[in-house]
Amino acid sequence: MCHSVSAVLSEVTHSTITFSPMVQRISKTCLKPDIGTFVLFDGAFSGLVIINFSADAAMEVYTGYLTNMGIPPEELAKSYTSDEVGNVMGELMNQILGDFTSKVSRDLHTYITQSQPKMLTLNKMVKISINANLDKPKAHRVSFHTQNNNMFYMELAMDNTHFLQMDSFEPRENVNPDQILEDYKPTNKSVPAQNPEPTKSEKDEAADLLAELGI
Repeated sequence: MCHSVSAVLSEVTHSTITFSPMVQRISKTCLKPDIGTFVLFDGAFSGLVIINFSADAAMEVYTGYLTNMGIPPEELAKSYTSDEVGNVMGELMNQILGDFTSKVSRDLHTYITQSQPKMLTLNKMVKISINANLDKPKAHRVSFHTQNNNMFYMELAMDNTHFLQMDSFEPRENVNPDQILEDYKPTNKSVPAQNPEPTKSEKDEAADLLAELGI
């Protein structure tokens, strides 16, 4: 999950997003100021992912993402409380979970599905706990740094699950649609069909016909 957060946000903002090598064990997960986003996933195992952004971190990610898409700076929201900032954070959370579920499917040969991400803008006095109905959940927190050294935190709660490998297997190949299209491009350009030259007998028949018609 940490690699999905770092990879997706680094790619969409064209900046460097890093995470701490230390993982904190926490008693429970909760949404915290300034912007909290969360999403539930279910399937082979269940869990809850929360990312709590500071205002500065949220604005840096938001600005980098839309600027990278070609949006002029003067058209961007100026405050983290803007609905547009919240919508972008929710969209990025969706991309992060999509990357994570893809890796789970490819590397572990199992499947999970995700809910629609939700976002809340919170003031300094509010914390919200999310009841995910997990079985004896274990919760952890990891801190992230943006390129401008703004911090945000990811919290992950999961069922108390252990994976036991029964047989050896290889991770599935990572399918790249762009590479598939490139491989199936025709190697030789198609040559337009040329009309064959008429034979001598065909030319004679055409001449006789024109003569009969007086042309």
